[in-house]
Amino acid sequence: MVAFRIFIICSLLMLSVSIFAKSSELVPLEAYGALPTVGMMAISPSGDKVAYRRTEDTEDFMVVFDFTQGKIIGGVDLSNIRPSHMYFVDEKRIILVVSRNTKIFGFRGRHDVSRAHSYNLETNKLIPLLTLGEGIYSGQSQLGTIVGISSDGSKAFMPAWENESTYSLMRANLDRKRKAKRHKRGSNDVIDYFVNDKDQVLARERYNNKTNIHSVEALTNNGWKVIFKEETRYKTKGFVGVTSDFNNLVMIEENANTDHWAYYTISLKDGMKSEPIFSQPNKSVESVLSDINRIVYGVRYAGFKPSYEFFDKDVEKKVNALIDSMPNNSLTIVDHTPDWKKIIFLLEGDNSEGEYLLHANNKITIVASQRPSIEPEQVHQIYQTKYKARDGLKIPLLLTLPNVELERLPAILMPHGGPASYDRIGFDWMAQYFASRGYLVIQPQFRGSEGFGSEFTLKGRGEWGRKMQDDLTDSLKVLVKSGYVDPKRVCIVGASYGGYAALAGAAFTPEKYKCAVSINGVSDVERMLNDEKRDYGKNHWVVSYWEDSIANNEVSEDFLQKISPINHVHNISIPILLIHGEHDEVVPLRQSENMYDELKDANKHVEFVELDKGDHYLSNGKNRMQALKAIDKFITSHL
Repeated sequence: MVAFRIFIICSLLMLSVSIFAKSSELVPLEAYGALPTVGMMAISPSGDKVAYRRTEDTEDFMVVFDFTQGKIIGGVDLSNIRPSHMYFVDEKRIILVVSRNTKIFGFRGRHDVSRAHSYNLETNKLIPLLTLGEGIYSGQSQLGTIVGISSDGSKAFMPAWENESTYSLMRANLDRKRKAKRHKRGSNDVIDYFVNDKDQVLARERYNNKTNIHSVEALTNNGWKVIFKEETRYKTKGFVGVTSDFNNLVMIEENANTDHWAYYTISLKDGMKSEPIFSQPNKSVESVLSDINRIVYGVRYAGFKPSYEFFDKDVEKKVNALIDSMPNNSLTIVDHTPDWKKIIFLLEGDNSEGEYLLHANNKITIVASQRPSIEPEQVHQIYQTKYKARDGLKIPLLLTLPNVELERLPAILMPHGGPASYDRIGFDWMAQYFASRGYLVIQPQFRGSEGFGSEFTLKGRGEWGRKMQDDLTDSLKVLVKSGYVDPKRVCIVGASYGGYAALAGAAFTPEKYKCAVSINGVSDVERMLNDEKRDYGKNHWVVSYWEDSIANNEVSEDFLQKISPINHVHNISIPILLIHGEHDEVVPLRQSENMYDELKDANKHVEFVELDKGDHYLSNGKNRMQALKAIDKFITSHL
């Protein structure tokens, strides 16, 4: 413990000059609660154009800017839809993927329905690529997936249900609104397709939930040939793309020798698996870097700061050199030209509110700032370290520092969601807001978090409300003993699984906190699992996954009740704020409604804010602002 304190003191001494030199002007709450002014940036194949989302006040647009002309050349109103990502097909076409929460005729409740649209810069038209009821089954929600573009650039290959039993590969016109045509007929257990640059289907991936058979079939002159097959309760391998020669699929699985996740290639000819391609000790692969045709270029590793590995070592050298030149910042690859000569990065970390950078011709140009209303000197320092949990496990930790003397501070303990997720060095709008109000923000990467190796992630199996919760308590204990935190002024705040952890903290260790805030959080684990069984079927792989994650496959009614905060409201002695989106499709609204009712019946201090049409991610600017204002009022009153 002493060593930890000395380590932090020595490290913070180096920061003291910059901390106290920062602007003392208080940034308005609205600057944190607003969505980023600029986001979701994409670059054209030539690198001459960028498309991005611009959000300000009530305006929400996709904007296209031409560097050669120095002006905006196109745009689309996004105010009535929820964009998730965009990318260029060529110099005149942009794919925009959006979602809308709506009802589907014949199905219970509301659903997040994703759709892909093609935007043509020459005609200024936005064209939906798949439409419910027009050649495809009406009872489906995932309509935004594109697995490839035709060789002439005029069509998108998109998997969709033709009817209740046939998941086929469809062909959608990019320039005209037309009924999609079938490209390759599927079956009821197909889950993915892979195509080459000649419009040919290479392979299909299948998962049969009744037999638990996961397989991949390559298309040959003699029909479908099985190149991979295993029996599993849920998928443990992922097929994410193809190699540039279209001879292999790229697959992720756990390396049996290292217990870490690694990428391999698997031959479409004979199913031969390569040696591990992308694998590093104590690092988890977060995602692949691939293009619109799913050609894989490399991977991004998870962690506090992203790192990269590529097939092309020249590209890898260039990217790593740029990362090494900014050791105190986080650089995330956002998009790139096909030849990787021009790359868009998002810069975050020290003195950065989020800036898009263009790297081209060995030069770096600032393209746009995500939050121009926040000055670089107003961004609070993010500090990373580790601490020992009570069983000796080293837990990574992020601290966001207020601009005050670091002694006996009021603190916000902020567990992340997932729980198989992680926090990172970046502009966390809520953490930055709390720090701006004088709170030390504590973000432990409790066991079960991703980003620090698969072994660390697997240690979270069956530890909901137990060791995962102990890790949170132990982080607080360390910081209190070190003198940085006032133990009488701590609030726990979290969203999704973090919301569960906030309620668990209030129920199981109420003496540690002055208040708790749960945003879209789980209160009743047993009911959550029962809802999943109702929606998917008790033998579905989704249910199996959650049973393993929550209870390490030792599910019992008694266990689930013990770890559910709703069954322990009698222990809660601190004020509770519940915030939940009306249209949350991940954690149902009733999780907070029922918790509110139980707390009220027990005469506990509880407040409940329901976000009109709100989703799970506070992706709507109005909802985010409402949530932050409610949190600000609540925390100020109780801390």
